[in-house]
Amino acid sequence: MRFDTSQQMRMGQQMRLAPRMIQSMEILQLPLQALEERIEQELESNATLETYEPGGDEQALDEARREQEREDTENERPLTVHEEGGAEDFERLDSFEQNYTEAVENEAVAEPPRPRVLDDLGPGAPRWRGDGDRDAKLDAMANTEARAEPLVEQLLEQWAVADVDDDLRDAGRMLIGQIDDDGYIRTDLKAILEQSRAAGQGQAPGLTPEALERALLAIHLFLDPPGIGARDARECLLLQIDALLEDSPALSGNSTGTLAALEHARKIVEDHWDDLVHNRIPRIAEKSGLSVAEVTAGLDQLRRLTLHPGRRLINTTPPNIIPDAVVEWDERDGCYRGYVFDGRLPHLRINRDYVRMARDRAVPTGDRQFIRTGLSNAQWLMDAVRQRRQTLQRVLNVVVEAQKDFFDQGPQALRPLPMTQVADQLGIHVATVSRAVAGKHVQTPRGIFPLRKFFSGGTQTEGGEEVAWEAVRAALQEVVDAEDKAHPLSDEALVDALKQRGLDIARRTVAKYRAQLEIPPARLRKTY
Repeated sequence: MRFDTSQQMRMGQQMRLAPRMIQSMEILQLPLQALEERIEQELESNATLETYEPGGDEQALDEARREQEREDTENERPLTVHEEGGAEDFERLDSFEQNYTEAVENEAVAEPPRPRVLDDLGPGAPRWRGDGDRDAKLDAMANTEARAEPLVEQLLEQWAVADVDDDLRDAGRMLIGQIDDDGYIRTDLKAILEQSRAAGQGQAPGLTPEALERALLAIHLFLDPPGIGARDARECLLLQIDALLEDSPALSGNSTGTLAALEHARKIVEDHWDDLVHNRIPRIAEKSGLSVAEVTAGLDQLRRLTLHPGRRLINTTPPNIIPDAVVEWDERDGCYRGYVFDGRLPHLRINRDYVRMARDRAVPTGDRQFIRTGLSNAQWLMDAVRQRRQTLQRVLNVVVEAQKDFFDQGPQALRPLPMTQVADQLGIHVATVSRAVAGKHVQTPRGIFPLRKFFSGGTQTEGGEEVAWEAVRAALQEVVDAEDKAHPLSDEALVDALKQRGLDIARRTVAKYRAQLEIPPARLRKTY
């Protein structure tokens, strides 16, 4: 085998994204709240960037303009900005003050009319303010509910005050550490013990298989909510039923039927679990000796229980969604209008003092270079934010025009709108459209939806009308909601029902969409 080296020349073309281009795409992809944080970081780290209130200090602004006009008459050699990692020339440094003035005018004059839905928020609506006013972000943080403690920490706090023997404390803490967010211990007790021994805890006093079993019983007895520490769904339901039956004096005082129904529910779960899972109600009645009415009463009690007891201790409240855009009906023009909702963002401009310092040769060269870098970063951020707004507005205009029927009639009127079609219509790359809608939400007369919801493929009805797949799913949900629960529709029957609505969909597609909508099969939807 022979190794040698050689030199070769080769010509070729490559497309590489400049760092500024990559950062611009990142700005485009940011939702409103993340963009606020990005701007705040730049304001904290870049002194050449500042905020202002439109119309708040017109006299000072006029003086700054006149002063800059005088400076522009002086004969100064042009300055060039060099960035780290390259020699990109920013010849517009000479016109920074002009850009600064134009940016102010664009923000103050060319801003589109505010949608009425934003005016309805009143003077207390969150906005960036000048120095001395309230900070919208701090207000939002003050009004946000405190984050709940993790489930395991809450359970350990309960375990610390539980009335158990000292030799079970360590075993109980080990088991609690295995509880997942649903409240289950899904690892076998023997495996837990082996894991502890492998971790060097095998010599801990009282850590035996018998101790783990006793500690698990104590967890079931002392920890709330009932069902915590169950090893499967069946045990979870039995623990909850037993906890309710312990309160039988209170239950019997309110309703004698409730106590009997709970006893029937326990018998069904304990002795007829497989039939319960498959919704075989007549077979349960036949095997248990209960009537169908008694079985149904027991099932009604089971529906009041939960298969995820751990979730009761976890704050699952969804976060407040701040829409990036608003669509509303324009009474004057008789059509829908879309607006980019960026009233929360600060109005940005270049600090004119730093512009003068960048031109002043009396300032040390190193300081001027530092200021120039800050000025270019500030100007780039302002351009990127403005470009984000323009791109998002153009995409939103296409959505509003294409989805007018959705705003009038609802999800079943959603039309197919591929991103490639929007990209061709706007003359931009499809990746730009994808980034523009990523993570964004839009407030509409029908509610707040992800902007990506309005982009999908579809099919044609028998009448040749284009229908989005989301509309097909909405139609399927409506058919299932309206069916006779005593005789639920099979997938084949759902295909026929959709065909009557003009939607010719294959059975496997119906089954796929039914699973996506979390609709169980017909035998599990049947009621008696």
